[in-house]
Amino acid sequence: MTSRHAAAIEIVEVAPRDGLQNEARILPTPVKAELVRRSLDAGVRRIEVTAFARPDRVPQMADAEALMALVRDDPRLSAIGLVLNRRGLDRAIAAGCDEVTVVVVASEGLAVRNQGVGTYDQVAAWHAIAPVARGAGLRTSVILAAAFGCPFDGEVPSGRVLDVAKAVLDDAPDELAIADTIGVGVPGQVVDLVSGLADLAPDLPLRAHFHNTRNTGYANAIAAVQSGVSVLDASAGGIGGCPFAPGATGNIATEDLLYLLHRSGYETGVDPEQVARTGTWVSDQLGLAQAPAQLGRAGWFSAS
Repeated sequence: MTSRHAAAIEIVEVAPRDGLQNEARILPTPVKAELVRRSLDAGVRRIEVTAFARPDRVPQMADAEALMALVRDDPRLSAIGLVLNRRGLDRAIAAGCDEVTVVVVASEGLAVRNQGVGTYDQVAAWHAIAPVARGAGLRTSVILAAAFGCPFDGEVPSGRVLDVAKAVLDDAPDELAIADTIGVGVPGQVVDLVSGLADLAPDLPLRAHFHNTRNTGYANAIAAVQSGVSVLDASAGGIGGCPFAPGATGNIATEDLLYLLHRSGYETGVDPEQVARTGTWVSDQLGLAQAPAQLGRAGWFSAS
């Protein structure tokens, strides 16, 4: 194991939202609240609790307000709500979210299928949301989705992503994120894109969200960290994916990512083995034969 690095890496747990939204079984609201509590007990503080979306489009998130009512008073929690428009923002504010994340899809094909409007209409929605969210005291993040590839448009050049980022940064969020929504990126692309974003906004915290569709998610995560990304999304058990992107399998697993980071010398403040137990538990709740994550099966490695 390498020596400790000075910089800590922050983990955003996305299982309650991005994890559950692509699973066939819809979990009861109290079970979702238990997932949030278990993540807090493991040391996670920022959790993507839910999405304020149309229930006919994302039925797994139909209980957004009810779930927030069960978890929002926990002083350990910074509750993140995903919003797509002003109506979603108003719901998130009323529900008691601490943060909102806005998705801007870098590819036109997935943008239209995901939200019904094109990329730059989504940028305009962000500009309408930003001042209201700030006025309400909420922290804001923008995720540039499909930043490496699109199931409909194919390759997404980094120049396209950087152009979209420039448009977003006309009203800069507190944090900017890139997402490999369909899991096609490789580390060289990550390094290139993170470098370009750092040049655009050198003082803005960067976050990354990877899927492991083609077994490159963890390599991409470590490449992102080594390139200056300080925040990584992950999902307990490795559950989830994007319901609007054909073939997009699960997120990188929180427990497996923690193994990689801790064994590489980074600090996170999160207990990997406790997360692994949560990953096994939530997979059981979903009726999965086993969690996609590996740590719950293999266990931690210790030379002693």
